[in-house]
Amino acid sequence: MSDTVSDFVVERLAAWGVEVIFGYPGDGINGVIGALDRADGRIRFVQVRHEEMAAFMASAYAKFKGELGVCLATSGPGAAHLVTGLYDAKADHMPVLAIAGQHPRTALGSHDQQEIDLTALFKDVASSFVQQAAVPQQVRHLVDRAIRTAVGERAVTALILPADLQDMQYRSPTHAHGMQHSGIGYSVPRTIPHDADLQRAAKVLNEGRKVALLVGAGALGARDEVVAVADRLQAGAAKALLGKSLLADDLPWVTGCIGLLGTQPSSDMMRDCDTLLMIGCGFPWSEFLPEEGQARGVQIDLKPDMLSLRYPMEVNLCGDAAETLRALLPLIEQKTDTAWRDTIAAKLEAWWALLEERAMVPAHPVNPQRVVWEMSPRLPADVVVTSDSGSCANWYARDFRIRDGMMCSLSGGLASMGAAVPYAIAAKFAHPDRPVVALVGDGAMQMNNMAELITAAKYWKDWSNPHFVVCVFNNQDLNEVTWEQRVMEGNPKFAASQTLPNVPYHKFAELIGLKGIFVDDPERLGPAWDEALAHPGPVVLEVRTDPEVPPLPPHIEVGQAVNYMKAVIKGDPEERRMIRGSARQVLAGMLPGKG
Repeated sequence: MSDTVSDFVVERLAAWGVEVIFGYPGDGINGVIGALDRADGRIRFVQVRHEEMAAFMASAYAKFKGELGVCLATSGPGAAHLVTGLYDAKADHMPVLAIAGQHPRTALGSHDQQEIDLTALFKDVASSFVQQAAVPQQVRHLVDRAIRTAVGERAVTALILPADLQDMQYRSPTHAHGMQHSGIGYSVPRTIPHDADLQRAAKVLNEGRKVALLVGAGALGARDEVVAVADRLQAGAAKALLGKSLLADDLPWVTGCIGLLGTQPSSDMMRDCDTLLMIGCGFPWSEFLPEEGQARGVQIDLKPDMLSLRYPMEVNLCGDAAETLRALLPLIEQKTDTAWRDTIAAKLEAWWALLEERAMVPAHPVNPQRVVWEMSPRLPADVVVTSDSGSCANWYARDFRIRDGMMCSLSGGLASMGAAVPYAIAAKFAHPDRPVVALVGDGAMQMNNMAELITAAKYWKDWSNPHFVVCVFNNQDLNEVTWEQRVMEGNPKFAASQTLPNVPYHKFAELIGLKGIFVDDPERLGPAWDEALAHPGPVVLEVRTDPEVPPLPPHIEVGQAVNYMKAVIKGDPEERRMIRGSARQVLAGMLPGKG
């Protein structure tokens, strides 16, 4: 029998299969912290540097492990700090449980120090379930329902535990009116559409001559089924950023990512297709999809509210991606005409050659594209790669060629800065036997990733595979926003908001006991990656990159070109380097000789 409410909570979490909790202590949650200590390691508590990072780690753990992620914080500001990371999980449909402490029940409503109405605070991000416990007998069904809801709905849930309640003796609910006797356990159901809907979808797909697939995170467990359907339809496939690891980039019909960070072959395929099959994908930029009326559409998604949202679909199939594709496959006719795929393959061959040309263009001092281009072929087959938001995500999306067996992810729907290192740490707790690489811009590094290097330093010796590399793109610029100001707004770079202080990140790594490597010569990049990936412990690989290498979209729109010229006319502080860098990238592949 449990001694306190906190002991019961920890025991119940363990009974549900929770193995790791990411968090930070404080007096509002000390009861649960004490119970974790008394639990003899049944659940591992990972101490982070900041509660926001705990929530990011819980979100990433759910992505990489495929299980519930759990984070924990004290009351007041500790709980408030969780919110951004929880929105990351909500935006990407990840099952995460947040456990927050609260003031003693006797003090609530007294405008006490650090008092926050946490139920109201979490009401949107944990809209599926958020409750504050009041009595010991209530805690059992709150824990059970919070976990079952998070896992069953792939949602964020929150459980708030007042400090005095945590230390009370736990009492089971009695057999009386108003008492709830909940239980543990949940199995994901088999969800497939009706036969008639599958037949309607097959008819649309069978009649298509130029079929394009767009796959996202919802299809990550359906790799074999996606390949089988694509091969039968002789289709090409583009990937939303969260679905990057689904299909290997060496397949001649896989066009890579789509959108502003995507490839020209993906954009061309969407422009030219006559049929679109979307699978487990909430890709938000509809301007990169076929024009309305151009293509017939079929969509598969487990969440009905995501169906026919980005493009008006002729047939909407609500179901699990793998189960639905398996049911659909016998109805799909084998196409024999390879002309559509041959066209895609030819464009892909030219695209990869162009990317290499762009990566090798000289820059001042290092072309950021080359950082990822040199990394990609050197990565171990079982690597997990994370990326931050910002300009480094462009090179992650385009220049990192995923291979079968690799995993990768980033903050997708929320696109939050500061997620790459906590994601990488969570990947290590989900898969301690796999090497991990994080790609981070210097803005995100200064925001919060530097502090989480301390977390890596604290725990890395516990990982069965110690290989852990954080690559920092040091360009002393908030680069993504700088280029957005120029190309989207027609304004020059505003140095006061964009220029970052120069920080020796590799020396910070050395200061806390990690290995640091610094590169400002492009010819040193390959050997530096070899050294970093071979080192048996965490490494910070800092590369001095050129901020004037533009993250070119798949196609340059007239409005973007006009805004670019406006920024030049208004007098950008980096005007000459900006024009030179842009010209080199645009001309790459057009002129003989690299660069």
